[in-house]
Amino acid sequence: MWTAKLKCRHDCLIGNRCKKFGIEATAYELGKSKKGKDLITNSVHQLFGEEKQIKKFINDLKKDKDVIHAEFKNNSLFLVEKKKKTPVKEYNRNIFLASSVNLDKEGYEYWEIGSYDRKEINKFINALNKICFELKILSIKETQAQNIFFPKILPNLTDKQKKAIDLAIKEGYYKVPKQTSLRSLAKTMKTNLSTYSKHLQVAESKLIPNIFSS
Repeated sequence: MWTAKLKCRHDCLIGNRCKKFGIEATAYELGKSKKGKDLITNSVHQLFGEEKQIKKFINDLKKDKDVIHAEFKNNSLFLVEKKKKTPVKEYNRNIFLASSVNLDKEGYEYWEIGSYDRKEINKFINALNKICFELKILSIKETQAQNIFFPKILPNLTDKQKKAIDLAIKEGYYKVPKQTSLRSLAKTMKTNLSTYSKHLQVAESKLIPNIFSS
């Protein structure tokens, strides 16, 4: 199996607003269909950033003429939109996502794709070259098929549990070595250490079994 990691930037409803409002996000396309000349896509996103900036992000997004439907709760966004030129349009059955797409505060997208055939990877990259303002190949390599990404609906978290784990991820609590402490995270969330730890522990207890269960 071949995998490739790519960094790109193009005209994107989510990416443009990540840069405008200083937000980070993840994205996963659920499906697509054709309607006339338009491509209709369904996608889910997680937004990370200051709460007031996320609210501005969502309010601005809902005003866009290409948005057909948007639902937002606990920093999770379900989006249906019209697209003309997009990486998803070049997506085919011979290519799969090895992880969710990540977007940074500058609007750059980070893709990790896989295929049984190196030629399919090259076709996808050549197609992206035509629609992206910038495109950088971070890596292309042949590897064994393992730990394949399977998207699934996550368990329901309360608003405080969701904020607790989003903050921990954003601040690097799960990196090795840790880039922050529980005490520092509790201070950022403006709560005491015991309360924050409890919210994070419950969120982890819901998420971790869900990710690894069949």
